[in-house]
Amino acid sequence: MSDGYVAVLVIHLHFPDAHSLKAKRSELNSVKAHLRGRIGLSVAEVDHQDTWQRSTLTAALAARSIAILEETADGVGRYLESRFPDGVRVERTVTSVEDLRR
Repeated sequence: MSDGYVAVLVIHLHFPDAHSLKAKRSELNSVKAHLRGRIGLSVAEVDHQDTWQRSTLTAALAARSIAILEETADGVGRYLESRFPDGVRVERTVTSVEDLRR
């Protein structure tokens, strides 16, 4: 029996229409709120905080089964691709809690 699974997503975003940090921050805050509130991810901006058109986020997601985790992570990818059709790349690492203990 497994203790659950964890996914870590590194999300690289491009904001081609942002012409200021304020514009980027507004759109980025909306994305982070959606990922936190609607999907339940823990999210942090980890790079490019002072760059107008780029941001890198790290997000974490936990689930009781690998199927649920993969389905949710796929949904995150689809949401981001629909919101940023020309400017998103998502790197995904999935592991079991059991493997993390090793």
